[in-house]
Amino acid sequence: MLVPSCPTMHGARPTPLLPLLLIQGLLLHLADAQTPPKFLRTPTDQTGLQGGVASFVCQATGDPRPKIVWNKKGKKVSNQRFEVIEFDDGSGSVLRIQPLRTPRDEAIYECVASNGVGETSATTRLTVLREEQLPPGFPTIDMGPQLKVVERTRTATMLCAASGNPDPDIAWFKDFLPVNTTNNNGRIKQLRSESFGGTPIRGALQIEQSEESDQGKYECVATNSDGTRYSAPANLYVRELREVRRVPPRFSIPPTDNEIMPGGSVNITCVAVGSPMPYVKWMLGAEDLTPEDDMPIGRNVLELTDVRQSANYTCVAMSTLGVIEAVAQITVKALPKAPGIPIVTERTATSITLTWDSGNPEPVSYYIIQHKSKYSEDLYKEIDGVATTRYSVGGLSPYSDYEFRVVAVNNIGRGPPSESIEAKTAEQAPSTAPRQVRGHMMSATTAVIQWDEPEEPNGQIMGYRVYYTMDPTQHVNLWEKQIVRGSNFVTIQGLVPNKTYYIKVLAYTSVGDGPLSADLQIIAKTGVPSQPTDFKGEAKSETSILLSWNAPAQTGLENQVTGYELLYKKRDEKDEKRVSFEPTTTYLLKDLKPFTIYTFRLAARSKHGVGAYTSEISAETPQTLFAKNFHVKAAMKTSVLLMWEIPESYNPAQPFTILYDNGQSVEVDGKLTQKLITGLQPETQYSFLLTNRGNSAGGLQHRVSTMTAPDVLRTKPYLIGKTNSDGMVTVELPSVQTSERVRGYYVVVVPLKKQRTGKFFKPWDSPDEMNFEEDKVKYGVSHLTMPLQLVPTGPCLQP
Repeated sequence: MLVPSCPTMHGARPTPLLPLLLIQGLLLHLADAQTPPKFLRTPTDQTGLQGGVASFVCQATGDPRPKIVWNKKGKKVSNQRFEVIEFDDGSGSVLRIQPLRTPRDEAIYECVASNGVGETSATTRLTVLREEQLPPGFPTIDMGPQLKVVERTRTATMLCAASGNPDPDIAWFKDFLPVNTTNNNGRIKQLRSESFGGTPIRGALQIEQSEESDQGKYECVATNSDGTRYSAPANLYVRELREVRRVPPRFSIPPTDNEIMPGGSVNITCVAVGSPMPYVKWMLGAEDLTPEDDMPIGRNVLELTDVRQSANYTCVAMSTLGVIEAVAQITVKALPKAPGIPIVTERTATSITLTWDSGNPEPVSYYIIQHKSKYSEDLYKEIDGVATTRYSVGGLSPYSDYEFRVVAVNNIGRGPPSESIEAKTAEQAPSTAPRQVRGHMMSATTAVIQWDEPEEPNGQIMGYRVYYTMDPTQHVNLWEKQIVRGSNFVTIQGLVPNKTYYIKVLAYTSVGDGPLSADLQIIAKTGVPSQPTDFKGEAKSETSILLSWNAPAQTGLENQVTGYELLYKKRDEKDEKRVSFEPTTTYLLKDLKPFTIYTFRLAARSKHGVGAYTSEISAETPQTLFAKNFHVKAAMKTSVLLMWEIPESYNPAQPFTILYDNGQSVEVDGKLTQKLITGLQPETQYSFLLTNRGNSAGGLQHRVSTMTAPDVLRTKPYLIGKTNSDGMVTVELPSVQTSERVRGYYVVVVPLKKQRTGKFFKPWDSPDEMNFEEDKVKYGVSHLTMPLQLVPTGPCLQP
């Protein structure tokens, strides 16, 4: 084959073909070179708060671009609370866990970056603390970002303030990815020191020349050596530019009223908006509290400390379009002042109506009225919760002097009392009859009657009316009457000799009559004693009553008391019994019937005869002893059998009550003489009190104490074999859980009855509920005691 020749230019050199091919091959080899993954950013250990957020950032480079996978304990993460967010440039991802849970989220997490060339991994640890476990220096978000709307190309500032020890570092996340403040020509930057309304801000995020891509959800993250805390998210919206509108100022957050304690502190916030944005200042009256050269725009916080007086503070917002004001009232809480002196506006026999001036410019919660008897050394009685400045104090005694004063109360406490005033209640008819009405004969037709003033006169006694008659069945208005003024005695003349007269006395005031005294009986006969006074009876035992009285007045030897005549009977009987005895002022009447009401009349005797009898009085003998011989019959592990005896005279309609174990009680039929107390604790001391409803607090009671048995038999006996032809059965007894010497076993044999279903009827749920005394009759219980025989298989018994 012929190859045509090519002409060669003069002076030209041939091109070296081989070196060119080598260079091209080298370049092709370099262009096809692959590299394994290399981390640009690895996750760091974090300590988070339960319910909070944790984010781990992992970025890597390599050829081909590596794929990022997150593992927990060697397995790929998979949970609704775990979210992986990819970076827009594909350089990596963020593992976000929210909300955090302890201890399930505490683990080692692994970021694995791999491509076809190689694989690399980085690990990090997550610790989750509960609120009560947080160390004192754990970061706190003092001010988080707020919803913000900014026009495109305008500057937006997302605020964040955090505290902790040491001071935390601030970072920002947008749409769950970290904000890059280094790769945007300074358009997005984090401010290191800023002041907003007097509050220092560290770490605010400033976005200049806002773009639509800046729109999203922003979070502020504070981190120090103690842990990491996320703020609540806030949205930033970027909208298109629009024409500037001119809007007069208005308050978006007006100042609010506050109540503080004396010497307290308070911050009052005032925020105003408008276009242009207004300047905001504070004033107290005509005094400017905000310097003219440091007047903030939009928001002004007034900080007040050591406040001692209430005052009104005015927030003023101003712009070229107008000036507006809003007032905040700061009220310093303090104890109320003393009310004005009370004034008596109305009085009755049992009440005083008072009015008073509040004496306080500030409202009070309520008033307390204090009152006491003028001559008493007792403390004031109090009526609290009085809501008005007028009140009627009731429950007072008639015609009595009292002191009154008023106290004001607010939510801090009670203030000092007002000056006191004295007031006397109005008069009323006497509540009681004249006391110690007594009399004696001056002659066969003339008697002298004396008395003492009523115990409760309820006013000025204007006089007394003395009524007397020989026929007590007549209405008292038909009796003879004498009016006595200025003295406590009267002489009644013209009496019929040897007749018995009945005398009553009443006192009266300007308001009305008091009650009549009990009858005084007097015989119109010289030398016979007058009626004994203050006659009364008191039971001393089940069969005796002690009578007592005051002896009648004796004017000489002629009417000297030589003895007494006593008439008495059961209340439901007609015939009276008579007892005579020597001069005395007490007499114990014996051999009476228990639980019975008796009536008594008493007259004094002299050598001239028997004087008038007293009015009838009554007294009751108490019920006889309700029980005796109260004792413990048996003490088991969880029950105690109590027994007692009942006298024949006891009224069985009244049940017994047994009290025990710090307030527990059980009621027992009055006919029974025993009770099994169950549900007790083994080897425990108990005290039992037997009483009945008829007893008063100081009545007859019986008490016994005992200790329940120890829990030494904790298993049931074991039946060995079946019953033989002779009716014999062998039982293996359980071992005894005690170090004490056991003297024997108490074996109880109970015949069981079958039910219709074929099952045996169980008379008790527990052996401790057995009442041996009753069960012997009811179930045919038999029991026996045998010595303990210790054998290798345990004690055995062949009944």
